[in-house]
Amino acid sequence: MTVTLLCGFLAGVLAAILGVGGAVITTPVIRFLGATPLSAVGSTVPAILPGALTGAQRYHRAGLVDVTAARVVAIAGVSFAILGALAAEVVDARWLMVVTATLVIWSGFTLLRPRPTTTTAAATTTKRPTATTGPDSSPATRATNAADPTPTPPTATLVGLGVCAGFLAGILGIGGGLVLTPGLSVFGKMPVKRAIATSLAAVSAMSVAALATHVATGHIDWRFALPLAVGIVPGARLGSRFTLNANEDTLRTVCGIAMAVLGAIYLARELADFF
Repeated sequence: MTVTLLCGFLAGVLAAILGVGGAVITTPVIRFLGATPLSAVGSTVPAILPGALTGAQRYHRAGLVDVTAARVVAIAGVSFAILGALAAEVVDARWLMVVTATLVIWSGFTLLRPRPTTTTAAATTTKRPTATTGPDSSPATRATNAADPTPTPPTATLVGLGVCAGFLAGILGIGGGLVLTPGLSVFGKMPVKRAIATSLAAVSAMSVAALATHVATGHIDWRFALPLAVGIVPGARLGSRFTLNANEDTLRTVCGIAMAVLGAIYLARELADFF
């Protein structure tokens, strides 16, 4: 119980920093604690929702969530989250773990890649209104948000990201943020703080559909799920505080390295089961 609670807390910290559901920590940990591959997928989902909601609420008050983008991504992803959760029953769960680990590594290296230099045209793009006076936003954060000229990404880009993230959220129990955070940053040209915040807001909606489906199909082992859900909320509060005050380049580096290292450890553990 204590180990699972601590795991949930650390997952909450990571979820808020990376804009993911936290399953990159919880899934391998509960596998080590004895969960089957399929229950490891399902049992992480109940913790994704409170962690994502906690982080998203904090970022929204700081004016970092692109509400329009989050809404489009969530609507596109919800039905595919249900399809993914149903598909988990017919796919070898060990391969689900391998795919999850590979996605973690890919996400890490994507964030570590240098971003293209902003062009003059992009700099003059019409600014999107943002809420910059939230009680949790520091002066530096409010100044950054007010100066952010990034427009909402094209609808087609958001729909594509939502479909991919939703399906992966359902089938892998990862919340979808592993696709959304780097996807919004790389393809949507969002600053990483805004990508993290928007990702968590969309993940909150998609995880509801995934949770309902995993509950209905009996994939959740509540011995693991409940302690994870309890521990993840305070962790998400701490992680969001760090993210709000972090430098953009520092945040991309921390996120990228953390994802790549965790993914490599995770992948090695899962591949060992095949030999």
